[in-house]
Amino acid sequence: MIIKHADLEPEALRSLIRKGKIGFGGNRKLKIYGLLSCRSGKRLNKENRVFFVSEQEAVQHGFRPCGHCMKDAYKQWKFRNGQK
Repeated sequence: MIIKHADLEPEALRSLIRKGKIGFGGNRKLKIYGLLSCRSGKRLNKENRVFFVSEQEAVQHGFRPCGHCMKDAYKQWKFRNGQK
């Protein structure tokens, strides 16, 4: 289930993170996911930011790893997709 940042109040978001129901953030338009601590992800507009419980969930929804905060996963994704 994709959780839209725009649909959450700040306290609800913090609660979901503390409870482990949000583990990764993503850019809805670019289809990129990464760690919640990623500087690139923190700069996203609230309307474009989405959240996932797990990395597997993000991948199932067609998102790719962030090249900044998830370098190894991004390199593997590039290799699997035949990109240089």
